[in-house]
Amino acid sequence: MPKQKPIESQTAEPAPEKRVGRLAAPAPELTPKKPTETRAIIETKFGNIELKFFPDVAPNHVKNFIELAKKGFYNGTTFHRIIPGFMIQGGDPNTKDPEKSKHGIGGPGYKIKAEFNTKPHKKGTLSMARAADPNSAGSQFFICAANTPSLDGKYTVFGEVVSGIEVVDKIVNQPRDGRDNPNDRIEMKVVVTGK
Repeated sequence: MPKQKPIESQTAEPAPEKRVGRLAAPAPELTPKKPTETRAIIETKFGNIELKFFPDVAPNHVKNFIELAKKGFYNGTTFHRIIPGFMIQGGDPNTKDPEKSKHGIGGPGYKIKAEFNTKPHKKGTLSMARAADPNSAGSQFFICAANTPSLDGKYTVFGEVVSGIEVVDKIVNQPRDGRDNPNDRIEMKVVVTGK
């Protein structure tokens, strides 16, 4: 009995040069859009500083800062401590009074437990100021004007500058008194954006 030839498919693809038809439309993008993240803008007479936050490593500090900002707590306060090559500090409600003797000792009336983390204190880092007690942060914050690794693990980093670092540079280089308080008031208004 002679061998049978294999049956060939009747629906074989035509050679590539003979294919005709339309190209399929690309599939729609199924990746959901990332929700707008919450940010803050510190408005000063020297320009704006835009901040992004790190809620994954310091959720309570981020929440505290945002809630205070939304209430207008920071509006009219000043950057009351500036040290070239180090940082600018603000967030003290006492600075609404031009009398400088109580600048640097005010707060919101409560304290936040430390959330030390592995984020480094580099130029542009947003971190929480505190007294000697690690769990004494309230409303005062600082922005590093230089890399300051000596602060790593000792202060809670909760965000960073995403635009306006030149404003930080301008503020930190203003004339200051013996207590590192700027000679001229540098008031701020903090506006929360995003979610």
